[in-house]
Amino acid sequence: MAFSGFNREDFETFHIEGLDGRMEAIRSRIQPKFKELSDEVLQELSVQAGEELFLHIAQHARRKVNAPVDTWMAIAGNKRGYKQHPHFQVGLFDDHVFIWLALIYELPNKQGIASAYLKHLDEFAALPQEMAVSFDHMKKDHVTLGELGEDGLNRSLERFRDVKKVEFLIGRTVAASDAKLLEGDKFLGLVKQTFEQLLPLYQIAKL
Repeated sequence: MAFSGFNREDFETFHIEGLDGRMEAIRSRIQPKFKELSDEVLQELSVQAGEELFLHIAQHARRKVNAPVDTWMAIAGNKRGYKQHPHFQVGLFDDHVFIWLALIYELPNKQGIASAYLKHLDEFAALPQEMAVSFDHMKKDHVTLGELGEDGLNRSLERFRDVKKVEFLIGRTVAASDAKLLEGDKFLGLVKQTFEQLLPLYQIAKL
């Protein structure tokens, strides 16, 4: 089945009270769309990355009381898990979708990746400056590369290197109100374009 895009009902999932009700909506509304999206991008991205990549869909299995405020799919080069590896993400909060190359705190080689990025700032300069950067995958906050500037990016990568809990996610976000861009073909095109643009950073992180 072709990817059908995201709509208002998907975002309203995160306003459902209670863990069980929200998880049921995540499973019925959003997770099938993650599978549709993966069917469209996984093989092509694997070829571009030069390695077999695998889909992981967040199950939120550790949650016993509090309902998740976001959900996501991850694409990584490891079949068993993704959190300890550089990976691509697509996911939703209640007010936006995110498309990330994600480097989160579980990475065992976080310092090495940050140091490599600091030596390849030209790769960041080559990216569209409206691309977003986040330092905590659990928060909505993000800033654009243009707003960060070269000095801000340098300081951010140093913090990512030196502070254990600081993460580094880079990509794009789309507001829930931007219905046109969330349509199937348009959003799929944006995901493919974003992942392709971020591949050099993914490859550096894999070295």
